[in-house]
Parts: sequence; C-alpha cells; structure tokens
Amino acid sequence: MDTTILVFSAGMVAGAMNALAGGGSFVSLPALIAAGVPPVQANTSSTVALFPGGLASAWAYRDGLRPFGAVSLRALLATTLCGGLVGALLLLRTSSAAFTFVLPWLLLVASIALAFGRRIGEALRARWHIHAHAILAVQFALGIYGGYFGGAVGIMMIAMWGLLDNCDLKHLNAPRTLLVSAANVVAVLAFIAADAVRWPETLTMLVGAIVGGYGGARVGRRAPPGIIRAITLLATSCITLAFFAKTYAPALLHR
Repeated sequence: MDTTILVFSAGMVAGAMNALAGGGSFVSLPALIAAGVPPVQANTSSTVALFPGGLASAWAYRDGLRPFGAVSLRALLATTLCGGLVGALLLLRTSSAAFTFVLPWLLLVASIALAFGRRIGEALRARWHIHAHAILAVQFALGIYGGYFGGAVGIMMIAMWGLLDNCDLKHLNAPRTLLVSAANVVAVLAFIAADAVRWPETLTMLVGAIVGGYGGARVGRRAPPGIIRAITLLATSCITLAFFAKTYAPALLHR
C-alpha cells in the first residue's frame, strides 16, 4: 500500500509539473526506482505513464500546427519518429548498471536545459543561423534523446528551431508538443512490444499523472510563473544532486 501511495503521488506531482513547467520525469523516474522497479524498466514505465498527458496536450495544440521556416512539419515528424525508435531500442539494450551510471548525467543535461535553455537559444540566435538540413540532423539526434530519456527535450527543440531564419518563436509550442509526443509514441510502442513495462506501477502512476495534470493546469492559471519556475528548478536540481551523490559518492569514499 505504501508503494502504491508513493507511485500515485509521484504521478500526480509529475503530471502537475509537466502541465506547469515541464520536468515531470524528474519525479516519476526516482519514485519508480524507490518503489523497487529496476532503473531501465523504471524509465520505460515512466515514459508510458506520462505519455497520455503529453498526447492530450498535443491534441489541445492541434489548431496551431503549421510549417515554420524552410522545414516542413512532415519532415520533422518523420525524422523525430525515426530518432525516437532508435533511442527506445538503445534504451532496451542498455543494462541497468550502465543506465544507473549515466542517469545522473542525463538528469544534469535536462536540468541545464530547463534552467538555461531559453537563454542559450537566444544567445545562439544572435550569432548563428543554420540550414534546414542541419535542423533535420539535430532533430534526429533529439528524437534519439527523446526516445531514450527525454527530459526537457521540448525546450531543446525550440532552442534549435530558433536558429532558422524567419522562425517565429510564438508558433513553436504546437509543433514542439506534437514532436515530443511523436518521439514518445514510438518509444511507448517499443517498450510495450518488448514487455519492458511494469504495469501495476505504471497504471497507478498514469492515473495520478492525469489527476495531477488537470490540477496543475488549473493552478497554472493563477500562480505566478516565476514562482512555478523557481520551484521546478529547485526540485530538479536537488534530485539531480541526489542521484550524483547516490551513484558516485560510494566509489569516492572507497578510494
């Protein structure tokens, strides 16, 4: 019962975080590991549990889908689907020991993207513009990251798309949501086909994420964005530091 409460509560918090500012996997993944799910299976289960919320967001944004710059949305979608499948297959071939070793670094990359992604994107836009073919290559790499782990991948996408000439950043939320969901959908299908999902914990977290996502959306209409962002960054930073300490501190102490 205690494990069920933990997983459900983590799903609620993760769903609310995704609705407010992103970063829900920072809560869902550690909670599943704490509940006794092996690290790789915890990641696959977290992806499946949080997927319906992302799909709902993509549907809500459907009227805002349109091409931007010289890159067609269809080309980006196909590229992301291929990358997401590659990332999911890579994860399924990763041992729990290897994933445990690399997980703190994945969390660090996601934390940096959450904290500084927009600023990095603005700084890059002030200095460089890149060709459409380069965007597709980067999008394929981001699709792999999305299928493998995916933390803050939407922010990374917007930062890269902003390097295109004549790209209106106001119109990027809709394609961002669609393409993040595209990377996730092929990953979810691959994880289910490989029987790599712990269904009792996943379904419990999925229900919690739906409740949290709805509540988070309502809170987001009233709460100051600055406070929401500060709380999100504090939580993600603390979780990242905790995973670094858990993974590497024992080895350092035995030297």
